[in-house]
Amino acid sequence: MRLVKTLPILLGLGAALGSVSAWALPDDSQQPIHISADDAQLDDKRGIATYTGGVIITQGSMKITGSKVTLTRTAAGDIDVVTSVGNLAYFEQQQAASDPGPMKGYGRTIQYHAQQNRIVLIDQAKVISTDGNSTEGEKITYDTVKQIANAGRANGSNVTTPRPRIDMVIQPKKKAE
Repeated sequence: MRLVKTLPILLGLGAALGSVSAWALPDDSQQPIHISADDAQLDDKRGIATYTGGVIITQGSMKITGSKVTLTRTAAGDIDVVTSVGNLAYFEQQQAASDPGPMKGYGRTIQYHAQQNRIVLIDQAKVISTDGNSTEGEKITYDTVKQIANAGRANGSNVTTPRPRIDMVIQPKKKAE
C-alpha cells in the first residue's frame, strides 16, 4: 500500500520550513493494515470503501483517525484517494526510530491523493513536527515528489474557522555542547 510511503512526507511539512526529515520507519509499508470502525460499507464494483464511527487505521507506526474514512481504488486496484473527515481528523507517523515521538497532522478533512503524490489538509489544518515546529492554516498542500508545500486559504472549500493568514512556529536549533 503506497499510503505509508508518502503520507509521512506531509508531516515533514511543519519541519520543511525549518528542517526536513520526512521518511517513515522503513518497515511500516511491510506491516499489515488494521482498520477499526463502527460500520463499514464496501463497494468492490466501484472500488470504494467507507468506514464510519471512530475510525482508526494503523499500519506500523502510522495512524489515521476520523469520524469517516473513505478509500477509493483505481481500476487496477491501487489506492487512489484516502479521505479522512472528523472534528478533527488526525494523522501520525514515527519518522525515525531515534525520534522522540511521531509527526502529527490535523484537519477537519485530510486527503491523500496517491496517484498525484499530493496530501491536502483542509479546515483547521495543522502539522507538528517532532522538534516542535508547526504550520497552521485553512489549507496545507504538499507534493511528495517535488517536495513543495503550500499553506494558505482554502479557496472554494467551506471552512468552519476562517483564517486569513498562516501561523508558523519554528523552534531554534539546539547548539551542540
